[in-house]
Amino acid sequence: MYLYPSWLALIRNRAHLYDQTMLAIDQKIPFVVRLLGYGGVVPFVALATLSFLVSPAHKPYVMFSLLAYGGTIISFVGAIHWGFTMLDARPSRSELLWGVCPSLLAWISLLLQVEIGLLFQAFVLLVCLVVDYKTYPLYGLHQWLPMRLRLSIAAILSTGVPALADLSGLGLGRV
Repeated sequence: MYLYPSWLALIRNRAHLYDQTMLAIDQKIPFVVRLLGYGGVVPFVALATLSFLVSPAHKPYVMFSLLAYGGTIISFVGAIHWGFTMLDARPSRSELLWGVCPSLLAWISLLLQVEIGLLFQAFVLLVCLVVDYKTYPLYGLHQWLPMRLRLSIAAILSTGVPALADLSGLGLGRV
């Protein structure tokens, strides 16, 4: 009896192992940290969803609120690197420099047309994630990366999708 190819079974088994590993790693992170981390995604998802549901008269406020919140989170993500390096007797210049770059990039995003600013933020969030994947293990913080990845994906989609929808004319903006 041939149900599915062996490569599909391999993928399914690997996905199951991945899920088990991610669950175990997530449980090592304190509950309050998970609560605050995932709670921080709520404004992203709520504002992104609202951007498709509100009337055209209210849409600019929702989109700018999303842009402002994204800038705040990007600044926070950069500041984490200052915290890492401040623990060292001799703080790393590159960590200090990188720690301010996201804040400056977030500020620039606020000066752009809202939709372009949101796309720029999605890109900055992706760059921050790549940097964190290289940096966190250096500080023995690899266990934080799965949660960091999920939070980043939610933030990237929440900033990018409404912006692309508006720029392409697909943003509904109706109630």
